[in-house]
Amino acid sequence: MTEVCDVAIIGAGPAGSIAAALLRKAGHKVVVLEQSQFPRFSIGESLLPQCMAFIEEAGMLDAVNKAGFQFKNGAAFSRNDQPGSFDFTQKFSDGPGTTFQVQRADFDLLIANQAIAAGADIRFGQRIEGFDYNEQGLPVLHYRNKEGNELQLQSKFVLDASGFGRVLPRLLDLEMPSDFPVRRSLFTHIEDNIVDPDYDREKILIVVHPEFKNVWYWLIPFSNGRCSLGVVAAEEFFDLEANTPEQLLKDAVNASPELRRLLCNAKFDTPITVLGGYACKVKSLWGKRFALLGNAGEFLDPVFSSGVTIAMKSASLAVPLVNRQLAGEDIDWQTDYARPLQSGIDTFRVYVSAWYDGSFQDVIFSSTQQPKVRAMICSILAGYAWDKNNPFVKQPGRLQTVVALCQD
Repeated sequence: MTEVCDVAIIGAGPAGSIAAALLRKAGHKVVVLEQSQFPRFSIGESLLPQCMAFIEEAGMLDAVNKAGFQFKNGAAFSRNDQPGSFDFTQKFSDGPGTTFQVQRADFDLLIANQAIAAGADIRFGQRIEGFDYNEQGLPVLHYRNKEGNELQLQSKFVLDASGFGRVLPRLLDLEMPSDFPVRRSLFTHIEDNIVDPDYDREKILIVVHPEFKNVWYWLIPFSNGRCSLGVVAAEEFFDLEANTPEQLLKDAVNASPELRRLLCNAKFDTPITVLGGYACKVKSLWGKRFALLGNAGEFLDPVFSSGVTIAMKSASLAVPLVNRQLAGEDIDWQTDYARPLQSGIDTFRVYVSAWYDGSFQDVIFSSTQQPKVRAMICSILAGYAWDKNNPFVKQPGRLQTVVALCQD
């Protein structure tokens, strides 16, 4: 027997849970199939202020504000002990200027529970194994539940929010190789024991390797005395055949004077995770009665923490279109969804590329920036990559003009 709902969502992470809550506001019957059991570990822990607008839109702001997450007001950078920082409250764009740094196991469970409280039917431990259409042209998901039973879910529309699981791209042969170089990340959670009085726990810290400008570290403090710690580099930078991931991460930390000093008392008490080849893209962000949200569609790089913001933005963009399509309207998904979403992704892409070639690093650490220009760039780093009132969003290539001025 095939179960029926209005909208089926694959994945209960930020994109899936935000979409589910918004769809429930519109009165739709929503079933979310999530392969993992929550809580579960995930990275992407440093939210951007733009996220708060989407969280509020979904009716989850009060719960998130009360959860005790680490307050975040900006991003700090360090290169050979040269500091740089952006205060997100000084951005150009309208909207929230602060946010949180979160352990994703807790955060994702919280917003999933908020979606459940809004009436979404979220089922954990469900593995999608197939996707097709019935005789009426309606999508059908074939999945196996946690008891191992094979089941079917028919809907009027499917949103794939499966993140790096990339369910529909795999099943429908939508995957394309990314045009970004293949990079690898080693990361973990630590008990940081940081005693430096100048360390600002209200900002993510991004540190450039003292020798290689395309190798960088993140340090994301949480409210419980722990941090997320990671290093990102080209795949060949890490010799995983001759060294353990733990040794490679510790060696990388010791190579950085800033991190070696900050983390001199740190306790490494969690296994190291290795993730490589994470940059991805697809042939299309939509198809017949389905759309891809967040990382299921495209993921760039973790350097500016854009992943969760893009995921939530995709949900906010897609849900009104789903509502209209279910009401009988003809929707141009390419014009009304793919292009607007891609415009912000492409803005982030310019900054990510400029980070790795070192030119944006020169901007960050420059002492000659004009305050208005700095506020516009700050907005993009705060997640407002879709604000066309910002000249640096409307024309992302303007960054190169600033680069040239900072390098003179």
